[in-house]
Amino acid sequence: MGAVIVVGDLVTDVLVEHDGPIRPGTDTAAAIRVSGGGQAANTAAWLAHAGQATVLVAAVGDDQAGRDRVAELVAAGVGDAIQVRPGAVTGSVVVLTGAAERTMITDRGACLLLDPEHVTAVIAAAAPGSHLHLSGYPLLHAGSRPAGLAALAAARRHGLTVSVDAASAAPLRDAGAGEFLAWVRESDVLLCNADEADVLAGPGTAAEQAGRLTAQVRYAVVKQGAGGAVWAGRDGSAGAAPALDVPVKDPTGAGDAFAAGLLTAWLSGADPVAALRSGAVLGAAAVQWIGARPRPS
Repeated sequence: MGAVIVVGDLVTDVLVEHDGPIRPGTDTAAAIRVSGGGQAANTAAWLAHAGQATVLVAAVGDDQAGRDRVAELVAAGVGDAIQVRPGAVTGSVVVLTGAAERTMITDRGACLLLDPEHVTAVIAAAAPGSHLHLSGYPLLHAGSRPAGLAALAAARRHGLTVSVDAASAAPLRDAGAGEFLAWVRESDVLLCNADEADVLAGPGTAAEQAGRLTAQVRYAVVKQGAGGAVWAGRDGSAGAAPALDVPVKDPTGAGDAFAAGLLTAWLSGADPVAALRSGAVLGAAAVQWIGARPRPS
């Protein structure tokens, strides 16, 4: 098979690990680390970690942060189809994280300047059997939306299978569930977490939500964190798998790792339950240390 072409964001994560609640107006003790991030880049790194040939299509600024972010991914085995945009700054995200939850404060920077023609050219040159994995973030922001739509259109023209990660509940609400589902209609796999599923499918159990989403896509996966994940297919396929019971250090990037594990298995022909279990294994690995990428060997 060909490579997984991942389209989306590459940013600098500023990870702020605080033990207690943030105290507005005064000091809050925390451990602070800087590393590479971005949903698409994280997923690409986990795909490479799982042994899957992977290419990242993203945009960074012509700055030291951008050069560092690209070098990290190349060292991790990710193929480089990353644009450098002169005059722009590389995006950055402040991640406020504790054991139970994380909050992100985002400056998308050069991510908003991803060129649709560049995306289209990379997909057009893909080897037979390649797969497109699109982070939802490009679709959810007006500046990068043309690139996200171009990726979907090019994949359809050239016969790639397609998966989409719904990305984030708040910008999904801003964009509108109907609009987003129209953009990704007839994609092969849609992944969303519980909050995103509430936006896209309305209230209900994870299985009910996944089932409703198959009116728009071939397969839908709803992740429930510690509650595991479920799969529903338009063809009647279904499955569920529990999360692994591991100590949680930082949930940042767990969904990106889960997506990589699931896709690696599914693209190799695994059934829904095996694919969900593969996702759970990488998701469990991600939460056990600080940061959104695989632990350095």
